[in-house]
Amino acid sequence: MEKVRLFFVFLLVLLLTVQGSSDHHHHHHRHHHRHRHALFQKLFVFGDSYADTGNTWKFISKSWKVPYGITFPGKPTGRFSNGRVLTDYLASFIGIRSPLPYRWKNIGPKPLRYGMNFAYGGTGVFDTMVPFPNMTTQIDLFQQLIEQGVYTKRDLKHSMAHVSVAGNDYITYLARNGSMSGILDFIESLVNQLRLDVKRIMDIGVKKISVTGLEPVGCLPDITEPSSHKQCIDMYNTAAGVHNSLLKSAVVELNQNASRPTVVILDLYKAFMSILQSSENQAKWKFENVLMPCCKGVKNGYSCGNVDENGTKMYTVCERPDSAFFWDGVHPTQMGWAIVSSYLKTTLYQLSS
Repeated sequence: MEKVRLFFVFLLVLLLTVQGSSDHHHHHHRHHHRHRHALFQKLFVFGDSYADTGNTWKFISKSWKVPYGITFPGKPTGRFSNGRVLTDYLASFIGIRSPLPYRWKNIGPKPLRYGMNFAYGGTGVFDTMVPFPNMTTQIDLFQQLIEQGVYTKRDLKHSMAHVSVAGNDYITYLARNGSMSGILDFIESLVNQLRLDVKRIMDIGVKKISVTGLEPVGCLPDITEPSSHKQCIDMYNTAAGVHNSLLKSAVVELNQNASRPTVVILDLYKAFMSILQSSENQAKWKFENVLMPCCKGVKNGYSCGNVDENGTKMYTVCERPDSAFFWDGVHPTQMGWAIVSSYLKTTLYQLSS
């Protein structure tokens, strides 16, 4: 009964993050330094708003509105941050440019050389409350490109896939069922389907895959607001740990059945906490109140990027976005993502072995 109550609270929290259904746009990185030999030639991305680089529609997401993109490239491009996001750093780490969003696939052959991003903000393993492809359909789109000869078996052999999953499935479950009845069975079915999805990507021919765990939702600014962004809510983070524990078991099983270890979990929980729980690291990176978002609404009912009916902006932006870990109510700043991605490098190196 306690578990059910815990997940009920957890899903209410996740419901707040539906604003985070985001879309991001691709651009070339002036800061980009490619390795002499890329770890992988291509990156194929599947998932939700933590991975999307421009697939969702401009009129749906406020991530296309000012002040998003204020740090890089200086205007909104769909990334749900003030600049670069995890996908950009992941591509840079393996030595290539960010792969093109799927919706730009017909602009010419050259951009296809870095892979493809099939992620859509707001989506999940199953259907959610947004009209975009779920994980199964995203993999279908990938398979279609292979069948059309856009990518070869050799391409896949030297490629990496990234799978990003967060709370959108849980949000949708709560919205559709109106109660937590059957939630534990749902979690099991969700993780099992995710395992099948990752296995399918492996069977298609991609040799190395990263999967994100769930971040510490109890530390998101939307959640810490009642305490004036002074402390994380432990109960919510405990619930996130349950999700991550099931995911870990699924990945262990996948690797045991593979000829060699193929799948790694990018532990966003620990990566976030390496900053949020360490005053030493906060001082090192010159973060101020680490739980405070840089961009936030001026009063209840408004959030970053919102304007009123007269077009008056109803949000404030901190003076130095690099001094903040969180950009808005649920997403890190460019600096936040840079540090998180740096923390994840040890895990990513496992894929290159």
